[in-house]
Amino acid sequence: MIFARSLLFSVVFYVWSAAYAIALVPVLAAPRSWLLAGMRFWSLSVNLLLRVICGIRVEIRGREFVPEQDALIASKHQTMFDVFVQFGVLKGSLFVLKKELMIVPIFGWIALRIGSIVVDRDGKATALRDMVRRAQEQFRLGDRQLVIFPEGTRRAPGAPPDYKPGVAGLYRELDVPVHPVATNAGLHWPAKGLLRKPGVIVYEFLEPIPPGLKRAEFMRLLQERIETASDRLLAEGR
Repeated sequence: MIFARSLLFSVVFYVWSAAYAIALVPVLAAPRSWLLAGMRFWSLSVNLLLRVICGIRVEIRGREFVPEQDALIASKHQTMFDVFVQFGVLKGSLFVLKKELMIVPIFGWIALRIGSIVVDRDGKATALRDMVRRAQEQFRLGDRQLVIFPEGTRRAPGAPPDYKPGVAGLYRELDVPVHPVATNAGLHWPAKGLLRKPGVIVYEFLEPIPPGLKRAEFMRLLQERIETASDRLLAEGR
């Protein structure tokens, strides 16, 4: 039964997403706020499909910590759904994305149009400087919530953490609070495979880290908050 429901969800999800992406093409020329509103509707529609077809409910905790002004969102990354859900929560979302994702038809254009920052992970120091420069340009426009996955790629639930230095560079140069986000999404929407397992996907926004900390203290605090909360959510979901 879970396999059948998962297969049905995948078919409906990809057909719906492709059709909706095509419908959004004219909105690429509209103000950014229109495009974000369209992506918010799509994100919430995916939540509905998950609930109706797969028996998966999406819960957002810590809404008092969801920013509306300039902020850096540092999220645990276990599944591609981690990107989708942020459109439904944040009013001014944009993302740090690896360049390989830009080949996805239309959604790559959308990512660029909302100001997302494409990173060449092989570029090392040059890529980091470029990422910081482009983030600063976006933040000068106001009311941006830049989402970054500090580990750089998806990791299986419970895997040892592997935080990269990019988030520390952005923290130092942007001088905005960092909002950690924990999740257990990988239990229900694995990074690989078709199965979508019933239950509750939780995203928990945690107490923000104020600007101005030393690099080592910031990284320690960020990892501690995200990993402790994510481990707790994983224990709840198992």
